[in-house]
Amino acid sequence: MIDVSQSLNYESLAGLLDNFWKISGEKIAKLEAERNPEDGTPVFTINGQYVAQGWTEWTQGFQFGSAILQYDATGNSDFLDSGRQATVDKMASHVTHFGVHDHGFNNVSTYGALRRLMLEGRLPDNQWELQFYELALKSSAAVQAYRWSETIDGDGFIYSFNGPHSLFCDTIRSLRSLSVGHQLGHELMHENDDRVSLLDRMLQHARSTARYSVYYGEGRDDYDHWGRVAHESVFNINDGRYRCPSTQQGYSPFSTWTRGLAWIMTGYPEQLEFLQTVSDDELDLYGGRQQIEAMMLKAARASCDFYIENTPTDGIPYWDTGAPGLTALGDYLNVNSDPFNAHEPIDSSAAAIGAQGLLRLGRFLNQQGEDGTRYIQAGLVATRSLLTEPYLCSDPNHQGLLLHSVYHRPRGWDHTPDEDRVPHGEACMWGDYHLRELALYVQRLLDDGTYYTFFSTPN
Repeated sequence: MIDVSQSLNYESLAGLLDNFWKISGEKIAKLEAERNPEDGTPVFTINGQYVAQGWTEWTQGFQFGSAILQYDATGNSDFLDSGRQATVDKMASHVTHFGVHDHGFNNVSTYGALRRLMLEGRLPDNQWELQFYELALKSSAAVQAYRWSETIDGDGFIYSFNGPHSLFCDTIRSLRSLSVGHQLGHELMHENDDRVSLLDRMLQHARSTARYSVYYGEGRDDYDHWGRVAHESVFNINDGRYRCPSTQQGYSPFSTWTRGLAWIMTGYPEQLEFLQTVSDDELDLYGGRQQIEAMMLKAARASCDFYIENTPTDGIPYWDTGAPGLTALGDYLNVNSDPFNAHEPIDSSAAAIGAQGLLRLGRFLNQQGEDGTRYIQAGLVATRSLLTEPYLCSDPNHQGLLLHSVYHRPRGWDHTPDEDRVPHGEACMWGDYHLRELALYVQRLLDDGTYYTFFSTPN
């Protein structure tokens, strides 16, 4: 399990962050200079070079959002110019993409980040430009909310690209698109001008995910452990009944794919923070603040506890907690992770995503009068590991920033070096982006700056 006894603090990461932002900027500039946009959206690296991988176009926003994060942290306007122009030129199709559940990934990371910077006074005030960003975010939220399946228990969920039967745990982090849309006063309009609340759909999806994707040791099946997460939940679309767990990228429906776990870990604490901006009167329409926050907090605690207990001491997990090769690694949870082992790959991108959730949950608990120290310590341990070798890539010939991530282990998409059986040494666009987002989160706290959230309110 993660060693939470180290008494780390945010200040202990200051020197590592200085080095990180230097390397990060070099990687962004390198990728932009060397990659032909006609080659498609970069997804992961092979031999240090980013390549496309057709499945869904869910990483474009991370590419351009990385430049915006780099500007946010360093003030270098070259990155702002690059990220802003690419958002204008390339992201419109993602706003109106009815075929995916990834709107919060693509559009909040670009249009949302630019809006946030303007509201924080980091960009010159320009009402037309602000309205452009906000129109994109409103439209994105409505398009995502339109992908709707109802469940027999009276709730529903945004269905994945697999179809109306499929609830992905990933979508809890992409759900922030609906929260921003609601914050902007937008609604989804159906036939006969039927108005659908984006807040209502956000809360229903959050409830469905907490109910079906997260386990609480309450006897659902023989693999029901506190905090275990199923990648996919499958429903009968004829009557809305839950049928079974499933997975696309994990080892088994009854094990935990750690990147899916990480989406849960970060998605719920973020939404708990967002709910602090929503009035009690409004939440009373959907069950009340106490009930809603209790549901989200239970899912956040459970998933973060499971991560801490099922991750090596340095905070970097293997790709799936049930991967069969883990038995050959011996007592692997009581030592640091080993990305060069001969049995199962690490997924550093899961750590980059999940560490932010640990830190946010710990802070939220502290603000509620509870002790969040354990979660903050776990998050700081993972962050420190990610900001150092062998995870942070300082090789000037490699386009990636965060090494030892995996995309789709079952399909064999990830590059395996010659004579090795296990993928390692490569990066992915979501890993690079989320490490930058994690670093910015910590940087803001160190600088006593505006607290970093996906949503923003005018100063």
